[in-house]
Amino acid sequence: MDTRTLGELLDTLGEPALRLLTAPSGLTTPVTEVLLYDAHAPFPDRAPGALLLAVGVRAEAAGALVDEAAAARMAGLVVRGENGLSSEQGLASGEGPASGQEPSSGQRLASGQGPASGHGQGFADAVARARERGLALLTVDEDAAWHHVHLLLAGAVGARPSPAGGAALGDLFSLAGAVATAVGGATVIEDPRQRILAHSTIPGQPVDEPRRQGILGRQVPDSPENTEQYRVLFASHGPVRLPALSAEELPRLAVAVRAGGETLGSLWVVDDGTLAPDAEEALAQGASTAALLLLRARAAQELSRHLTGDLLRRLLDGTAEPATAAERLGLAPGTPVRVAAFALEGAAGAPDGEQAALRLLDLVRLQCEARYGRHACVLVDGVVYALLPGTYGRAGERQRRLAEDIVRRAGQALRVPVRAGLGDVVPEVAEVRGSREDADLVLRVLGPEETVAAMADVRPRAVLLRLTELLGERRELAAGAWRDIVAYDAGHGTDYARTLVCWLDAGCDMARAARLLAVHPNTCRYRLRQARAQLGIDLDDPDERLVLWLQLRTLAGLRGAGA
Repeated sequence: MDTRTLGELLDTLGEPALRLLTAPSGLTTPVTEVLLYDAHAPFPDRAPGALLLAVGVRAEAAGALVDEAAAARMAGLVVRGENGLSSEQGLASGEGPASGQEPSSGQRLASGQGPASGHGQGFADAVARARERGLALLTVDEDAAWHHVHLLLAGAVGARPSPAGGAALGDLFSLAGAVATAVGGATVIEDPRQRILAHSTIPGQPVDEPRRQGILGRQVPDSPENTEQYRVLFASHGPVRLPALSAEELPRLAVAVRAGGETLGSLWVVDDGTLAPDAEEALAQGASTAALLLLRARAAQELSRHLTGDLLRRLLDGTAEPATAAERLGLAPGTPVRVAAFALEGAAGAPDGEQAALRLLDLVRLQCEARYGRHACVLVDGVVYALLPGTYGRAGERQRRLAEDIVRRAGQALRVPVRAGLGDVVPEVAEVRGSREDADLVLRVLGPEETVAAMADVRPRAVLLRLTELLGERRELAAGAWRDIVAYDAGHGTDYARTLVCWLDAGCDMARAARLLAVHPNTCRYRLRQARAQLGIDLDDPDERLVLWLQLRTLAGLRGAGA
C-alpha cells in the first residue's frame, strides 16, 4: 500500500478540518499511521512517520509534547487550535513544497514572524519549537470532534479508500475463511443490525438452510428466537454456544465483536459437532481481527462520505470540474441526475438548529444509501442536498416517493416539520447547479400545507417568484400604469386594481370576475369603465393587459383566482 504524504492528507481533508502551522521537512513527509495521545500511558520511544493527535492539548501548551514527538521521530503533531486561525499567513522561509510549487488552500504555513494575529506567546513558542525540531505542527478547530478527526485521518492514511470501505470488507471475507479453517465450521461476520458482511466458503463444511437463506439475502431472518439469542450473545464477554432454533438448523458458536466498549458486530460459526478443540479461543482471536477490519471499513466509509460530500458541494456551487466529478461519483458520462433539497421548517434559528440539521443529513444519507448504495449528500447553509439518479417521466415518481418517505421519517425522528424540493432532471452532471437552483426555488414556494413537491408541480409559482425578483430589480420593468392604479385606489377608496386582477385572472370573463369579487357583473363592468376613463389604460391592447397583469400580480402582490 502506498504511503500517504502530509501534503496529500491536507489536500484530502483540507481546511477547516485541518490547518498546517509549520512543516519544516516539507509536505512530502510520509505519514505512516495515526496515533491518539494518552497522557496516562507511556509515550512511544519510536514511532517514525506517525501523526499524533494530541487529545486535550492546546497549541500554546504543546511545547513539551513537541519535544517528545520529535524524539520519537514522528511526522507531525495535531493540537487543538482556535477558530478563525488565518489560512493566509504565507509560507515560512525555506519550508513547504519544492520551489515553484504552490500550496493548496489547506497547506498554508505560519510565517514565523511572531505570534499569529490573535494568538499569544505560548502559541508562537510552540510553532517555533516544532520548526526547530523538524516536526510538522497542525491544528483542528475548537468545534472539531477528536474521534471524527481520527476517523478521517486514519481512513486517509490507512488506504486510498474505495467507495465504501470495499478493501476492508474484502478482507472480512478472507478473515471469515481463515476463522472457518481454524474453528472448523462455516463462519459469517455480521454488523450490529444482523446484516451479513462476509461469509466463508470452505468446501465440506455444512451450512444449514437458515444460514443459506441469510447469506442469499445478506440479512439474518428476523424472529423472536433470534432476538433472544442476540441478547444473550451481546450480554456475554466471550464466545457463547447457542442451541439450534429448529429441526432444520444446527447449533451455533458465536462471539460479539467489540472495540472500546462499542459493539461493532458478531462472528457466527455453524457447529455440527466437529469443531476444533480450541474453537472458542480461535473465534475470540478472529473477533479481535474483525474489530480492526470493521473500524478500518468504517473509517474508509466516513472518509468517502466526507470526500463525496465536499465534491457535491463544489458541484452545487459550480466550482468542480464536471467530468472528473462524475467519474469520482461513479456516474457514467451523460447520466441524468437531479438534486433533492431537504430543510427543517423554522429550525434554522433555533439553539439546536445546527445539530438538528446534522441529524437530518444523517437521515437523508441513510435512506439514500439504502436505495442507491454509495451516495453523495451534503449540508450547505442549513439545507441538505442529495444527488439522485435522474429519470424522466413517470419513473421520476421514485424520487418523489423517496423524498416523501424521508420527510415522514425525519419529521418523526426530529420532531420538527421537514420539507423537500425536487429540482428538474438535468441530462448530465455539468448542469447540477441548475437543478440545485430549482430545488431551492421549490422550497421557497411550497404552500403551508405542502411538504414535498417537484419543480413541475409548482412551476407557475416559481416563475412568478423569479419574475417578481427580476421586475423589482430593474427600474424600467417596475415602472408603469400599475403604480397609478394602486395610488388612485389608495387616494379615492376605489378597488380598481383588484378588479383588474380578478378580471384578468378570469380570462376577461365578466361573470367569473364578478364571482371572484363577490359583486354583481354590472359593478365589475362599471369599475373597468371607470379605470379606463380615469387612468387612461387600454384594456383592448393584449400587450398592455399582459404587462399590467404581471405587474399587479408580482409587484403589487394582488391575486384574484383562488384568493
